[in-house]
Amino acid sequence: MSISSSKEVILKKIRKALSASTPLPFPQSEGTGSVYHPAQQEMEIQFAEQFTKLQGKFLFCLTLAEAAAQLTALATAKSWANVYCTETALQAALQKAGFTNFSTTPLADCDAAITTCDSLVARTGSIVLSSHSTSGRTTSVYAPVHICIAYTKQLVYDIKDALQQARDHYGNQLPSVISFASGPSRTADIEKTLVTGVHGPKEVYLLLVDQ
Repeated sequence: MSISSSKEVILKKIRKALSASTPLPFPQSEGTGSVYHPAQQEMEIQFAEQFTKLQGKFLFCLTLAEAAAQLTALATAKSWANVYCTETALQAALQKAGFTNFSTTPLADCDAAITTCDSLVARTGSIVLSSHSTSGRTTSVYAPVHICIAYTKQLVYDIKDALQQARDHYGNQLPSVISFASGPSRTADIEKTLVTGVHGPKEVYLLLVDQ
């Protein structure tokens, strides 16, 4: 058989194979279920454990008033003179609850910035932020200290749950940016030494309100 004849035989076999789909030999191997199964402990505890492992500062508050009191104490202890917040609803709620240390100082000159978030991922200790929830892309990453006010009802177990929640909430109007913040920014690119605060905040506080 010549080379051209052999080539034609091979091509015929390929065309025949492509003309009819072949079922998967092991259909159950393409599992659609989650690889990670929820732990037996409460998501609040799991999130707190994972978040603090990543050098995040976690505070649990029973009420927003307690969160406001914690913020006031932090601002005093850390000498935060300029606290930045552009989310009008959040700022109004915190002022009503007792925290009044907000400043009109630009973000570039602030000591700390306060934002809300879209959700919290318990398994990884991550804060899910979007350009919709934080009134822009820079507030949570540009300030030296990022403070996030979140609620227990925003907890989800895994990243896929957070993404699905975002799809359900925003529909076809997804934010231009959805990011996952897991503690302060850090890198080990410089001689394999871990350094924090290089590309973002040096400290991240999460005040979780029971609601």
